Amino acid sequence: MPAPTTPLTPAPSPRGDFLLFSCQGGAESALTLRQAEVLPGFTRGAWRRGAMTFRIGPDGFDPPDDFFPDLVFARAAVRSLGQVTGDSARACAAGVRRLVADTAWDNVHVWARDPRSDLPVALVREMVAEACGLLSLPDPVARPGDLVLDCVLDSAERWWVGWHRAATPASTWPGGLYPGSLGDDKVSRAWLKLGEALATFEVTLEPGERAIELGAAPGGACLRLLEAGLDVIGVDAALVDERVARHPRFAQWRMRAREVQLRRFKGCDWLLADMNIDPTSTMAALARIVVEGRGRPKGIIATLKLPDWSRAVAITGWLAEIRSWGYEPRARQLSTGGREICVVAMRARRVVSLPRRRAIRRPGA
Repeated sequence: MPAPTTPLTPAPSPRGDFLLFSCQGGAESALTLRQAEVLPGFTRGAWRRGAMTFRIGPDGFDPPDDFFPDLVFARAAVRSLGQVTGDSARACAAGVRRLVADTAWDNVHVWARDPRSDLPVALVREMVAEACGLLSLPDPVARPGDLVLDCVLDSAERWWVGWHRAATPASTWPGGLYPGSLGDDKVSRAWLKLGEALATFEVTLEPGERAIELGAAPGGACLRLLEAGLDVIGVDAALVDERVARHPRFAQWRMRAREVQLRRFKGCDWLLADMNIDPTSTMAALARIVVEGRGRPKGIIATLKLPDWSRAVAITGWLAEIRSWGYEPRARQLSTGGREICVVAMRARRVVSLPRRRAIRRPGA
């Protein structure tokens, strides 16, 4: 988090004994798997579809204000202060004020636990801000360093209340939900997913760089790369959208990833993959290029599909394998994606000896 130019707004006291994490509905079991590995001292508390609370471990550890552990499936991380109930939104807002007392806030984030519900998020945000004395309501996207009051609407009559210090890009977005939108001219949702990945991991694409995407059709991610000024090659047996195909900086290799000669990946700056195949097959396709072919892109952006949530147990192993290639990986389930995770891996600064394929001696050689 960059150093603020003004003193930080003090965090509330008491701070709260539970952490609340929001997630995609259905991902609760995967989030719990990661919690057991990353935060083994924490114990599960209340949970609903799309939100879970964990009691902070009894070992004296007090998470910092901007605590956002690497749980992959957590969209938002909130220090929970409890729940409020009431027969109206205004009554609940008054309950929030009683719960937080005279704490001053820089911003207010309000979101529905279940995005399918039709709850008045914008109206609730205005009511909470007014009740808590926030004189002017800023843009919902917080600034790094802001002290944010969080209200998670479990229903119209029951809200979870907490707080966090904005730091990571995702922590500046209400509920960790990417605020971008998909225009009608953007070919496919992959355009939006790549935008969230770039923002989440603070990746900078430079005009003139060369990117190759495995599983490119219909071309949404390729369009995003082209808009950033890159030269783009899409690898897919299926045709991409005409709006991408006719772009002067785009070329398509109409074949499967495993059919591309490895030498053709030389000079690639970015290697992307978003294929509807098992994640182990995606990992094998990437390893073939980076390890066997000695292609050394500066960065990898890969989507790993999860046939079921139990496959989350393999994430640590996948990330370890990518590190063995000489890359520093980070992973997150994007709010714009489905049952999948996005891995962004940047080439490590230090030199790593890659495993070499064992030579096979032929008879008579």
